[in-house]
Amino acid sequence: MGQQENIYHHSFSVTKELRQALHGHKSYILWFTGLSGSGKSTIANMVEGRLHKKGISTYILDGDNLRKGLNEDLGFSSEDRKENIRRIGEVAKIFVDSGIVVLATFISPYASDRDDVRKKVHEGEFLEIYVKCPLEACEKRDPKGLYKKARIGEVTHFTGISAPYEEPVNPEIIIETSQYSIEECVLQIIDFLKDNEHLGIDN
Repeated sequence: MGQQENIYHHSFSVTKELRQALHGHKSYILWFTGLSGSGKSTIANMVEGRLHKKGISTYILDGDNLRKGLNEDLGFSSEDRKENIRRIGEVAKIFVDSGIVVLATFISPYASDRDDVRKKVHEGEFLEIYVKCPLEACEKRDPKGLYKKARIGEVTHFTGISAPYEEPVNPEIIIETSQYSIEECVLQIIDFLKDNEHLGIDN
């Protein structure tokens, strides 16, 4: 008997649209992708702070944090990376259904995995933010000391060194953290959300 047999979808009376109305804004995924050290978590943290001040309900899903819980059984092979993003995609989809804006900060090196998450939600509910930063700049920052370890072989399957990163082809937003300040990058994202009516009626 297949794993999906005898499983039935239940529909409930409180819908995503009703939850969005309760929160007073749309719900969607802000998916931050980029190399380690590019600034994903730092910028997402500041964006969430801005959204919070505007009365928007948010939650951050951070790669390192979730690998200490939900995904603690996964490594960094291509198969485990794929499963890591699949699980996060499902969690992010639940947040969207709950009427909350979710900010997901993951290297997510494979374009097909990011596209799979996009397909889980409706059009306009997945906003890919490419946190673009040259490898040399990320390696110079090296906030966690991982590039140094990767260069001497202490860390394997490391994106940009011993594992590939597939740049987004057509992301909704590109922020270049080696060219602009954190504040300027955050403002670029907020302006995009405002221009595309993602900030609610009063924002």
